[in-house]
Amino acid sequence: MTDIRTAHTSDLTGKELSAVRALVNEAFEGDFSDDDWDHTVGGMHALAWEDGELIGHGSLVQRRLLHGGRALRTGYVEAVAVRADRRRQGVASAVMAALERVLRDGAYEVGALGAADEAVPLYEGRGWQLWRGPSSVLAPTGLRRTEEEDGCIYVLPLGAALDLDGAVACDWRPGDVW
Repeated sequence: MTDIRTAHTSDLTGKELSAVRALVNEAFEGDFSDDDWDHTVGGMHALAWEDGELIGHGSLVQRRLLHGGRALRTGYVEAVAVRADRRRQGVASAVMAALERVLRDGAYEVGALGAADEAVPLYEGRGWQLWRGPSSVLAPTGLRRTEEEDGCIYVLPLGAALDLDGAVACDWRPGDVW
């Protein structure tokens, strides 16, 4: 039986954090950098455990998205990963359901994530919507377009007025900004 636990990074043990790092490294086939790890921690985690083994993970960190003249308090989904032998069995859906409960608790105006192509059906099936407008980042040097991210950004509206065809910008961070 799969058990889903939500916890803040500060409530996870070193052993649990090591298990998360190993899972995401495996799931992303070694393409998970130290910057990616930094983006994963510091917020809420949904951990899927089965027989004492971590089989799924996702985290939710706070960010700011700039849209429509406002800075929106955003719950940003990171590091959704499922162990290879447990994929296509509902684990990612259970992880997302736990994160979405946190998103809907009133702390955020919008949920957002950058979706890999293979994950799009999961997110769309859960009601996440494609951001169709141009994307940018508010970099230290000013607003910079992120054309390579256009068509990969998904949002879960939670009350903020959104124009999905309008411009959106994320706050700066090292590594992948989206």
